[in-house]
Amino acid sequence: MAASPLEQLMPLPMTILLVDDNAVQAAIRQAILRRSGYFVITALNPMRALEQLRNGDFPAEVQLVVTDHIMPGMSGKEFVQHIRQFHPLLPILVISGMEEAVDEYTGLNVEFRVKPLPPERLLECVHELVCDASPVEGIHTASSHPPAR
Repeated sequence: MAASPLEQLMPLPMTILLVDDNAVQAAIRQAILRRSGYFVITALNPMRALEQLRNGDFPAEVQLVVTDHIMPGMSGKEFVQHIRQFHPLLPILVISGMEEAVDEYTGLNVEFRVKPLPPERLLECVHELVCDASPVEGIHTASSHPPAR
């Protein structure tokens, strides 16, 4: 029996910072990623997550950030802008229920996906981001729109 496409996506030993103020969505995404072999650090507060990332307070080096777009206190765009000041090439996946929000991330070097994001698509996005050896420019979207520049 042939392996499914998901089974062919072997996770790399890596640490993902997952930032989402919605505890239920954060727990679901965390479970999906952990079951697939990733070490996931979940933060419900983007300001605290930013401070910990900047100070290197996490138990392992973060290789990928997955964040929501709309969060109290700091939007996903603001969160990404702050990260880019000290981690200009850290892979970042932004997930939003608002397709039009993609324009806010122009020039911030992120992958943007629209909710709902099924588990297999989340894993594909994560795998693509961590396996892509060359830095991504602009924004890549899951929609039919070309990447924003």
